[in-house]
Amino acid sequence: MLPLLYEDTVRRALLEDLGRAGDLTTDAIVPESRQASAVVIARSGGRIAGLEVAVRAFSLLDPQVQAEALIGDGQDAADGDQLAVIRGSARALLSAERTALNFLGRLSGIATATRGVVAAVSSYNTRVVCTRKTTPGLRALEKYAVRAGGGANHRFGLDDAVLIKDNHRLLAGGIAEAVRRVRAHAGHMVKIEVEVDTLEELQEALDLRVDALLLDNMSLDSLAQGVRLAAGRALTEASGGITPANAAAVASTGVDLLSMGWLTHSAPCLDVSLDLAFPV
Repeated sequence: MLPLLYEDTVRRALLEDLGRAGDLTTDAIVPESRQASAVVIARSGGRIAGLEVAVRAFSLLDPQVQAEALIGDGQDAADGDQLAVIRGSARALLSAERTALNFLGRLSGIATATRGVVAAVSSYNTRVVCTRKTTPGLRALEKYAVRAGGGANHRFGLDDAVLIKDNHRLLAGGIAEAVRRVRAHAGHMVKIEVEVDTLEELQEALDLRVDALLLDNMSLDSLAQGVRLAAGRALTEASGGITPANAAAVASTGVDLLSMGWLTHSAPCLDVSLDLAFPV
């Protein structure tokens, strides 16, 4: 990712931690002139994402920090692997440590979870996609982590695609009227997806020639029937309660996409640490 896309996010996280008075402990113990080196280590195996984001936390406190990445985002690390070596102000290394590790652990956890789901459905022609159920302020980073894990992104926000959900249909008076209003309002480059709960609604949306169908909380049998009805006329996306435990079963129905909010709201963090290395 371009640093422009995440630098403000990292800066806000540092400000949250440093508060009004800075790092009282480190500033009292460590001389301002002291230099140090440290290694970032994986304490459990997983897929790495966000290493450059983590390093940015150190360089924002000390622009002279030097970092050597030993593994790239999108690559796998084993328990105990060194991920990066950081050299610079000892104060910067200690004061930015938690912020850096929070980003790295969170994003690598999402990438690792995504990698597992992608592997579980690899025998099917189904893509794993994330949703907008992201941590406020971290959407771009968390969606980046999904890609590092081998997944793909659904829409980034409300402005890059149309998704007509049940409440939109209710307020419009039905699927047909909702689609009509969207086509009158949106440009020709904007794709239209409609959420459907039943096969009858699916058929109505197909007849309107929408681009994609979100099959919400359907049984496996209904999903399979929906895929047959769509038959290449629209992308089919399964959504609702999909987890690593049932992802393969859902993919077996033939849907094009597995939409998983779980990836960004429930994936566990990867355990990472920072250890000072001697000699400096």
